[in-house]
Amino acid sequence: MYSLLLGLLAAVLWGLHDFTIRSIAAGADAAALYLMVLLFGGVLLLPFAALSPGWGAISAGVLGFCVITGLIYALGVYALYRAFIIGPVRLVAPICGAFPLLSVGFAVARGQEAGAVVWLASLAVLAGIAIVAQGESGATQGSRRGAITWAVIAALGFAVSFEMLHQAAEQAADLPVTLIARVAGFAGVSVWVIWQRIDLKPAFAIWPSLLLMGALDVGGMLAVTIAGGFARPEFASVASSCFGLVTILLAWRFLHEPLTRLQAFGAVVVFGGIAVLGLV
Repeated sequence: MYSLLLGLLAAVLWGLHDFTIRSIAAGADAAALYLMVLLFGGVLLLPFAALSPGWGAISAGVLGFCVITGLIYALGVYALYRAFIIGPVRLVAPICGAFPLLSVGFAVARGQEAGAVVWLASLAVLAGIAIVAQGESGATQGSRRGAITWAVIAALGFAVSFEMLHQAAEQAADLPVTLIARVAGFAGVSVWVIWQRIDLKPAFAIWPSLLLMGALDVGGMLAVTIAGGFARPEFASVASSCFGLVTILLAWRFLHEPLTRLQAFGAVVVFGGIAVLGLV
C-alpha cells in the first residue's frame, strides 16, 4: 500500500511537471531546460541529503551504481522533454506512461508472481498506446514519428532507472541515493550541453518555471526511491506512470489541446490497464 501511495504522489508531481514543460518548452533547447531543472532540484535536495545519516552505507559499488542510475534517468527525462517539444501531450503521455510493463517484467525476473490478470492488463496498455498513436492527426508524419521515438526512449529510461533506484535504496539511504543520481545526471547533461554548444540564455529567461519544475521532478524521483524500502516497490512505478493522465487533462483544460473520442478511449484503456497492474 505504501509503495502504491508513493507512486500516486509521484504521478501528481510529474504530471504537473510535464504540463509545465509543454507550456514553456517552445523557447529553449530540451537539454538546456533539463540542465536547469536538475540544478534547481539538486540545490533544493542538498540540505536535506547533507543531514542524512545514511552516507556511511554508500560504498564504492553503491556510488557507481547510483551514478549510472542518474545518467539513465537523465536520458529518460531528456527524451521526455524532446517528445513533448515535438508532439502533443495526448500522443506522448500514454507512450511514456507505459514503462510499468518493464517494471512488472523486472519484478517477475526477481521472482514475483504474475498471473493472467497482469499479462492481460499489460496487453491492454499496449493496445491503448496503439490506439492513441494511430488516432493522432494534429502533427505531420515526421514529427509524429520523432515524438513516438523519443517517448519510447523515455519509457525505457524510466523503467530501467526506477528499477535501479529501488535496488540502490535497498542498500543505502533514500536521500543520498537520490542526490548522487541527480548530480550524476547533471554532470552528464552538462557534458552534452558543452559539447553541442547549446545556448542557455533562453532557459535562464524562464528560471522561475524551471525552479518549480526542479522541485516537482526531484519530489517525484524521491518518492519512487523511497518506495524501494517497502514491499512491492514495482507498484510505485506502476502508479507513478499515471502522471500522463494528469498531464493530458491539464493540457486539454488549460492549453486547449483537442482530444478525440478515439484518443480518449485509447488513453482510458492505457491508464485502466496501469490501474489494474497497480492493484494486483
